Amino acid sequence: MSCSDYQYTRRRMLKTFSASLLGMPVNQLLAQGASSNAQAEHVILFWNSGGMSHLDTWDPKPGRKVQGEFNPIKTSVDGMEISEIFPQLAKQMHHGALIRSIAGTNGDHGRAQYELQTGFNQSPNIMHPGLGSLVAHEREPLGDLPALVSISGQAARAGYLGQQCEAYFVGRPGQKDPYLTFPEGISHARGMQRLQILEKMNHRTSAQNGAEELKASQTALKDAVALMESPSLKAFDLKEENSATVEKYGDTEFGRGALLARRLVEQGVRFVQVNRGGFDNHGNIFEAMRNHGADMDPAIASLISDLKANGKLEKTLIVVLSEFGRTPRINDGGGRDHWARVFSCMMAGGGIKGGSIIGASDPDGMEVAERPVKVADLHATLCYALGIDLNKELTTPQGRPIQLVRKEANPINELFA
Repeated sequence: MSCSDYQYTRRRMLKTFSASLLGMPVNQLLAQGASSNAQAEHVILFWNSGGMSHLDTWDPKPGRKVQGEFNPIKTSVDGMEISEIFPQLAKQMHHGALIRSIAGTNGDHGRAQYELQTGFNQSPNIMHPGLGSLVAHEREPLGDLPALVSISGQAARAGYLGQQCEAYFVGRPGQKDPYLTFPEGISHARGMQRLQILEKMNHRTSAQNGAEELKASQTALKDAVALMESPSLKAFDLKEENSATVEKYGDTEFGRGALLARRLVEQGVRFVQVNRGGFDNHGNIFEAMRNHGADMDPAIASLISDLKANGKLEKTLIVVLSEFGRTPRINDGGGRDHWARVFSCMMAGGGIKGGSIIGASDPDGMEVAERPVKVADLHATLCYALGIDLNKELTTPQGRPIQLVRKEANPINELFA
């Protein structure tokens, strides 16, 4: 089911009507603010909670005091180097791009995560939707699986977009969801009969009380039943993959999550978020990052390689992101602390120009030196890649007009050929 509420504001409808009177084709007006050459149809977001060190991943500083224990290694792109913890991924960087000049504003986990995942700062008056919910709202569904799936952790909430744009949650990739089958001893026919009775009871109660929570519950129940009946549900079953493929991605929770993400976009899921924590490394950061690399490197590299082989990479934008970076200075506990002034992310596929490096930090990775990128620019870039109108304005259930993307945000045009 698509989340198609709040499609146009009254102001936007008047703009459309006025433009048609002036002779501008309506479809041309509706395309304004979106990318006419958009290639991406899906997004896979690897969300690394805790603040992943830019210096120990995408922006190494060899020979500087801030370097730490890792050496840079060459990649498949001349002049591009990344950390030695990503040897397989280094071979795929001709499909990828590095953004090394993200200028963050929040050094607190909660506030930074909210801004990175929604594109806005926290407000006491409104909850902004996460990027996955925004994509689920703006792009038509493909197939009958949920438009937004979050693996091994929760995605940002749908906010004012409502229950229909919330993520379907997969706790452990590869394990059967107990909530999509009837309890033992309950036949399918009997179970469906019980659900029909429950739906009638909920409808009667909702008509009497008008409770928003009950309506949201009804929506979730309806979606769950539709998923139970879907033949595409087998995409969640990793037993259909041969053991060699599982080993290639890594038989870890993260590896299985990346493999599941590939299977889901192949079945039409618009947005998949794979969550990994453990990056808040105030101590022993180098041991922690070695362990992260051991899981992440084969999984992401295999994902890029497989999507390229099956023709889906140009249609699938892969993003590896965290809420901020870590301090260039290594503290007394052998760790790095929070650092939002400059950090990095990696993207691949989705129509971006492979082998690109956007921006630069200074010699010690402390400040932006070239081409600052605001957090909201990342959201504008993803929307641009997906053909979502950057200037679109919606109306919240409270009647408040609100921009999908910050007005001052701009896509990173250098990423696109």
